[in-house]
Amino acid sequence: MTDEALKKSILSLLGISMKAGKIKAGEFQTEEAVKSQEARLVIIAADASENTKKKFSDKCTFYEVPVFIFGTKEELARAIGKENRSSMAVTDEGLAGSLITKLSNLEKTQEEPA
Repeated sequence: MTDEALKKSILSLLGISMKAGKIKAGEFQTEEAVKSQEARLVIIAADASENTKKKFSDKCTFYEVPVFIFGTKEELARAIGKENRSSMAVTDEGLAGSLITKLSNLEKTQEEPA
């Protein structure tokens, strides 16, 4: 699967997760989901502030929640049908598992030398 196809597949799965009510989007809701141990996966936009990235990386490490940097605020927001969102938490174990697999594969393809 190409990087572009993988990216589309991830964004599509985020849209499905949102429709199923399994996404908490925005900084406040994401933080609440992590603290309440409801979050199974956290995604942070690549263009989020360094402060936001550090805050969620630290929180997710502490609460042992997988965290990935993926997409832009606009791409993530469009995928879930919301306005600008720099972070989101997936609360469903199965959906999070599928997303983690896809995000890991995308990271691997981006690390390989061209």
